[in-house]
Amino acid sequence: MTTVLAIDQGTSGTKAVVVDGEGSILGLAELPVRPRYFDGGAVEQDPHELLDSVLNAGRAAVAQSGALVDVVTIANQGETVLAWDPDTGKPLSNMVVWQDRRAESITRELGAKAELLAERTGLVLDPYFSAPKQAWIRRNITKDGVVTTSDSWLIHQLTGEFVTDVSTASRSLVTDLNTGDWDRELLEIFELGDEQLPTILPSNAMAGTTDAFGGVMGVGGLIVDQQAALLAENCLTAGDAKCTFGTGAFLLANVGTTPVRSRAGLSASVAWSENEHLVYCFDGQVYTAASAVRWLQSMKFIDNAADLDRVAVTDADGVLSVPAFAGLAAPWWRPQARASITGMSLSTEPGHIVLAVLQGIAAQVAELGALVAQDTGTPLQRLRADGGLTQSKVLMQSVADLLQVPIDVYPSQHATPLGAVALARTADNPALSLADAVVPWQPSTTYEPKWSPEQTAEFRRRWATAAEIIR
Repeated sequence: MTTVLAIDQGTSGTKAVVVDGEGSILGLAELPVRPRYFDGGAVEQDPHELLDSVLNAGRAAVAQSGALVDVVTIANQGETVLAWDPDTGKPLSNMVVWQDRRAESITRELGAKAELLAERTGLVLDPYFSAPKQAWIRRNITKDGVVTTSDSWLIHQLTGEFVTDVSTASRSLVTDLNTGDWDRELLEIFELGDEQLPTILPSNAMAGTTDAFGGVMGVGGLIVDQQAALLAENCLTAGDAKCTFGTGAFLLANVGTTPVRSRAGLSASVAWSENEHLVYCFDGQVYTAASAVRWLQSMKFIDNAADLDRVAVTDADGVLSVPAFAGLAAPWWRPQARASITGMSLSTEPGHIVLAVLQGIAAQVAELGALVAQDTGTPLQRLRADGGLTQSKVLMQSVADLLQVPIDVYPSQHATPLGAVALARTADNPALSLADAVVPWQPSTTYEPKWSPEQTAEFRRRWATAAEIIR
């Protein structure tokens, strides 16, 4: 079976993994990428640093593996954008990261179009998605070149092609959810109608070839990072759900091959395509998860993430946190919201605050799970979890308690690249089904709920009240 170099290009770093046909990891390299946070909700990355991380991590993983790689695949951030020159590949702006809130002025202007956009695209009108940020770049940075999501620029650097994939395009607010194609009317709404647009590829398509990592390799099986993790965790049936705990926390649920819109404030987008059929998912976002942990670290409550379980106490003693450091997503969609910690007294200690922040992350995940149940009519039966913060037993137990379902922890820290591996395998061999392409796994740990339903309901009521009052 195909040997794949899978590159997970994320907000805080780039991971490159070489996986052989049996699913064994032969090479692994990780390099940091440092997003920069500014006043006014700005979050940017240096495109040169990001590209260097992709090239250097990929080369290091290939060299470590000693393998002959057949296909390179990239899982991308989804909604991070930049302007660049299609003739030279030179960046014309910094990366404007998915967390960036500067396009709020544009989404406010387009408020009257929110219902149309939701019905056509399945998405909520919010600066989180790519088109508002692309429009902001055009107004404020440059009108030259092209303005695309990060994947198109990276793939162009590797192959010279001008493409994106259907899952990434579906995160833009300017594609038709039913077809996965660009929508000219929506492009005009964002004043992007005259833009040169990348070709939208199916998930299992080959985009081109590259020699950037030594030898000529195919490039294909492209996907958004969160959808890649959904695939890796074998969420192939409608109702299957996972949550990735990284910089943010992202809960995605497979909803099958019928394009449905959320009535509860979730996003609906393309998960992937298989055999020319689009597979859809609902997703909800917690904008700050590991980034909230980094805040705890910056405030000296902990030295590093490994301290979470050591410092957290067993009872928060009434302290509640809504860790909305970058606003609130579904079901509130309040980008202007700010974090809060309430219920403190003179006896409050760092351990209470650490526990309250972890419970605040878990409470948002529980809200998302309830929204999925509301939209689908079927409560979640269990939740699969991946990402660095799954190492916190306190956080995972809090999620189990507040969702009142078992949490199955994915046994690898590499869910996103392993999901991309499955798509790369099908790109290299179109006769291979996704079910057969996914690397088999069993949970490393399962967390069962310990709280009673009554205790959970009371906590969620108090926490929801705290979330409603923040501004």
